[in-house]
Amino acid sequence: MELLFLLVLLVLMAGALASGYPVAFALPGSAILSVLIAAICGYLFAGNVDAYFAQGGPGQWLSAGVTNLRGVYWEPERDTLIAIPLFVFMGIMLQRSRIAEDLLIAMAQLFGPIPGGLGISVVFVGALLAATTGIVGATVVAMGLISLPAMLRNNYSQSLATGTIAASGTLGQIIPPSIVLIILADQLASAADQAGTARTALYKAATGELTMPSTFNVTPTSAGEMFLGAFIPGLVLVGLYMVFILVRALINPKVAPAVPYEGKYDAGFAGRVLLALVPPLALIFIVLGSIIGGIATVNQAGAIGAAGALIMAGYKLHDGKGLRPYYPALIAIASLVFMALIRTQFDVNVKAIETDRDMLGVVLMAVALALLVVALVWSSLRAIRIDNTMYGVMVETAKTTSLVFIILLGAAMLTAAFRSFGGEELVREFLTGLPGGFWFQFFVVMAVIFVLGFFLDFIEIAVVVVPIVAPILLADPGANVTAVWLGVMIGLNIQTSFLTPPFGFALFYLRGVAPAVVKTIQIYRGVIAFILLQLVALAIVAYAPPLVNYLPSRVALLSETSPPPRNPSLQYCVDRYVFETLDTDGDRIRGLLVSAEGLDLSVLPERFRNRLADSFDEADSVFGLVGDVRTAEQAVIDATPAYRPLHNTVRDIERDIRRHEAEITELRTRISRLRGDDPDIVERRDRLSTHLEELEAEKAQLEAQIPEEWDGVHDEFAKLTRAETQAGNAYRRAADNAYRPVSDVVALLRGVEPLEALRASIAELQPEIEGGDPADLADRLAELQSQSDAIEGASDVRSGLGDARRALEEETPDRATASEGVAEALAAADEELAWREPAAADLLPVLGPYEEAIRTNIGLRQLPRFPREQALYVASCNASHRDISLNF
Repeated sequence: MELLFLLVLLVLMAGALASGYPVAFALPGSAILSVLIAAICGYLFAGNVDAYFAQGGPGQWLSAGVTNLRGVYWEPERDTLIAIPLFVFMGIMLQRSRIAEDLLIAMAQLFGPIPGGLGISVVFVGALLAATTGIVGATVVAMGLISLPAMLRNNYSQSLATGTIAASGTLGQIIPPSIVLIILADQLASAADQAGTARTALYKAATGELTMPSTFNVTPTSAGEMFLGAFIPGLVLVGLYMVFILVRALINPKVAPAVPYEGKYDAGFAGRVLLALVPPLALIFIVLGSIIGGIATVNQAGAIGAAGALIMAGYKLHDGKGLRPYYPALIAIASLVFMALIRTQFDVNVKAIETDRDMLGVVLMAVALALLVVALVWSSLRAIRIDNTMYGVMVETAKTTSLVFIILLGAAMLTAAFRSFGGEELVREFLTGLPGGFWFQFFVVMAVIFVLGFFLDFIEIAVVVVPIVAPILLADPGANVTAVWLGVMIGLNIQTSFLTPPFGFALFYLRGVAPAVVKTIQIYRGVIAFILLQLVALAIVAYAPPLVNYLPSRVALLSETSPPPRNPSLQYCVDRYVFETLDTDGDRIRGLLVSAEGLDLSVLPERFRNRLADSFDEADSVFGLVGDVRTAEQAVIDATPAYRPLHNTVRDIERDIRRHEAEITELRTRISRLRGDDPDIVERRDRLSTHLEELEAEKAQLEAQIPEEWDGVHDEFAKLTRAETQAGNAYRRAADNAYRPVSDVVALLRGVEPLEALRASIAELQPEIEGGDPADLADRLAELQSQSDAIEGASDVRSGLGDARRALEEETPDRATASEGVAEALAAADEELAWREPAAADLLPVLGPYEEAIRTNIGLRQLPRFPREQALYVASCNASHRDISLNF
């Protein structure tokens, strides 16, 4: 009966959408009605309102929907959606400032003389507008009004011209910043959590282990990663469009003839092109560059984009001549340059103000910020006064943002209802039951989304379909895809919904502004080639996941908050880098190790001497342990071809067994609720009992299908994987123990000169303790303390200086205690220098080069963050998907 009410839900939703009822109300309305109908029918025909729900009851699922609604607004972790109104404001403000007109005219004059040049200019401008406004309707309308007449006047093929404009206008859905990507990131964040839970349960069921290694976790995503991941695929799509137009123009010049520019390519032309091109490119660079560089989050980048759009509107809307329209923009640029210069000269952290110089830097930064505020206010006043632009932009922003959020809330209710009738489990069973594993499942999902694009809006697909299918696809350990890759693939697919008739919005927008001579059928014909190109881009990205995964991984590993090299999820790639380095540079490292082993370590204190000697032994063992790891890995690789088919067969059978067990448990629960001697109850109880017996018999048959040799083969393969894990752990322990003592000793020895300079400063200060100004002495001691922070192993020196400073900062300065503290600091410095100076002279010439040689290979895991070369290697390695299914 659950399936019947699931069908009722889908029919209600489809009927509401087909009738033109607002999506924002069709989604929650169909959910609430179907839940209430199921509850009423359960009460009337089964005496239990919960009877026709897969699990739980109407109260539970309605409250689950409300909980989902609350989650969208009130979960502090889910702040991704804050970026939506910011980017919407940015896009609408730029659209109202007529940026498209200037770009189209300038680019048409620039590209026109080459075959297909007008079409290429439309694609180029579409890409720029996608990265700034991101508004499909406004972009298509602007290009349809400006470029389409010019293309038709110059004898362009109607189908090619209209297809180019419609397809270029939709680039805003995949080229960041994109509202679609933000919504997908929000949906995939929840999907990744669900997939992680499902994968953990799968691991526990397959292995019996209570916890799953973190290396097998599902890789989540964020809006920033979605922007980064979609950047290269967006450029690939732009390149495909341009190449297609150029090739078609070269093959048949009549469909896209060259259009000579009648003016002169002089300084005036260059100035017009730069004035049209540089501001949007600068805004793109600032918004996306701040995300790529790890400087700003997506929300912060949205605020930057909104401010930049306001500045651009300030001079685009003004009709004055000369430099007057550009005054606010020039002030904004000057303030930003001023801020950058201040950052290079001062520490402007208000929480770390210690000196007058620090305060000066903060004051200057405040002045620069005030100038930027003046520029923003000035631009805002212009936007308010000129054609009441600001009011229109704010109203459109509020409407668009409200539409998105209401649909999100409705989708949360619909998803809860869908799950209440077992819809999610039904989809999971369907997908996991398909032959061909993950890739066939993925193909089916992509095909369904493509077909839905003919009838549904992109937001509806993103908020209704993605929460259902994404957890299933992400949980599959066979493909082990990242959430950002799946999101970009879905985003590329959803983009086709703007071009596919009968409900492709880009087609409607273009039909509304196209001249009557252009027939609707020509528009439909024109987009076919570009839909195929979008599918080609989809296939390219599916075949080459690094196109999506590399840039987010690179940015993450090069950022200030990058995960350390010890991060478990990075160990496979870290090991690959170290092994390759030892292959190419192992002889040199061995030579330096032999030289280090020949050193006389007696000059070191015993606590360092023993650890250092042991580290040499560990380093010597690393080379042999690398061989052990490779041998163990090769043994697993050799055994995999014979093991995989049996493993897949047994896991499929076990999945069916678990499904039967779940049904058996549910049936027993339902039978236990049917109490009494009423004939109807007895009849239903007998019917369910018969079905229970059939399921138990089917389960027994499935268990009998498991091959007898499975346990033995599985145990043998498990031994190989355990040996691989043990070899890897042994190697990593040895590598860590080989580097840390060396780095500690080298850091101590390299601190001799700074320690000597510090000791001299302390000795110079000591006589002044008795008669100097306490406040001045405390400041100087604080500065010496700061210097000691940078010296390894100077904690005792730092402690003595701290005691002295605190004694002088008391209400009544205690000079005697301060003198004792300074004396303790001097004694500690002398004690350290007594062994460091001879040790540095004897050991550092050999230990220094040895530590540098092993720092970025054997010692890589001990570094706090990746050096650039290693980060780029790991990012490239980690960008590919690895099959981990044999561990489940």
